[in-house]
Amino acid sequence: MSFPKDFLWGGAVAANQYEGGWDAEGKGLSTADVVTRGSRSQARYVTYQTADGVVHADEMFTLNTPDDAKFGVFEGFDYPSHEAVDGYHRFKEDIALFAQMGFKTFRTSINWARIFPTGLETEPNEAGLKFYDELFDECNKHGIKPLVTLSHYETPLGLTNAWGSWNDPRTIEAFLRYVKVVGERYKGKVEYWLTFNEINTLGHGGWMGAGVPSTDPQKLAMTAKHQLLASAKAVELLHAIDANNKVGNMIAFMTYYPLTCNPDDIMACWSEMNSNFFYCDVQARGYYPAYKLKEYEREGIDIHLTDEEKETLKNGTVDFISFSYYMSNCAAKQSDAAETSIGNMSMGFKNPYLKASDWGWQIDPTGLRYSLNVLYDRYQKPLMIVENGVGTQDELEEGDVVHDGAHIDYLRDHIKAMDQAINEDGVELWGYTPWGCIDLVSASTGEMHKRYGFIYVDYQDDGTGEGRRIKKDSFDWYKNVIATNGDDLGE
Repeated sequence: MSFPKDFLWGGAVAANQYEGGWDAEGKGLSTADVVTRGSRSQARYVTYQTADGVVHADEMFTLNTPDDAKFGVFEGFDYPSHEAVDGYHRFKEDIALFAQMGFKTFRTSINWARIFPTGLETEPNEAGLKFYDELFDECNKHGIKPLVTLSHYETPLGLTNAWGSWNDPRTIEAFLRYVKVVGERYKGKVEYWLTFNEINTLGHGGWMGAGVPSTDPQKLAMTAKHQLLASAKAVELLHAIDANNKVGNMIAFMTYYPLTCNPDDIMACWSEMNSNFFYCDVQARGYYPAYKLKEYEREGIDIHLTDEEKETLKNGTVDFISFSYYMSNCAAKQSDAAETSIGNMSMGFKNPYLKASDWGWQIDPTGLRYSLNVLYDRYQKPLMIVENGVGTQDELEEGDVVHDGAHIDYLRDHIKAMDQAINEDGVELWGYTPWGCIDLVSASTGEMHKRYGFIYVDYQDDGTGEGRRIKKDSFDWYKNVIATNGDDLGE
């Protein structure tokens, strides 16, 4: 039992959590650039100004702003994406470290506002294009294949201020203009593409994934439709640019178990799993599933899906399925006895059979094996795990030592589950890119305190630190895992 010889071992980051350089060389503001830092006990906030000149900061996941709101950066707020971990200036140093570990692939994203500063331009920013030329060239120099997400939790802020971003169909054409430019520019440098990161998180609010300042169900349904159409058209466009391009989707996959064998809990679990499947069903099968259309009908939502749009979805299905997996959850119709679970956008109940991380996320490697089987059986398309990991409170000790044994234990157990899915169950899995291969600012809180990386970055939440890169214990451990193609997990 072993992993395929061409298995793509690597790691993953996102531009807004990694790069910094928020206004460097013509880059415009992205929707991530106006989100403040939070903590485990505080929400993150989006800053904007209304017509009366008053500056507001509303919670990112409950954002419903007035029509006259204009989003921007204001004095007195801490915006973690502005500096992130300074990858904009230090990516060569970081890629050299990834190469030392033996990475076969590196998942990152292009910051759209670095290419089209407001999203409204017709000509791209050459300095932004050059930056990614250098980034991808550096990867390829070390034999590392770039795996590039086109939209990873950031949209040019200009599109939000102009017409509400992805709630307006004009954003589709702006996105395709961007995709055409980067597809042609990086032809031969990038072979693996993802359209929208964790597209299904739109169900929790429109800001993070789409720059839409609303939680209104009708608006979110239209936002989802526009992104799904854009994804389908991007697939066709990237295939036309280069027949070698492989284009995938990306969903946040959280396996649900029924809390009990009560039939009502079984149906609650089915409903929660459908919330995982919906976007993937459209992107991989090419049509809106009946259960979603019925849900819209019950809720009085009209997405105005035309025959031409149906044909677009049918013709733009993805080549492979990619997903994030961090934890599982339990679903129940109702329960007064069970404790609710904790985690990003988590809405379920605690599983009494599982342990939890420092942040309360339930650790379930068997759930990864189950997820791989469910997705492969449903779609019969190759899979990639493009995010997986655990946030830990790593401490830098004297002598530049970081012992992150909990991190190693988590990844080891999940790699074992991958091995079982491939070799015992027959799942076709192309690659594995653990999240935050280098420490990043958190997407959910904007803090540095939650660390996922094999490489410690010496930045702290209070702004101190010089950004030094320091290898953790997991660095050499993962290096050995890759060198042995998963045969030696260092037990």
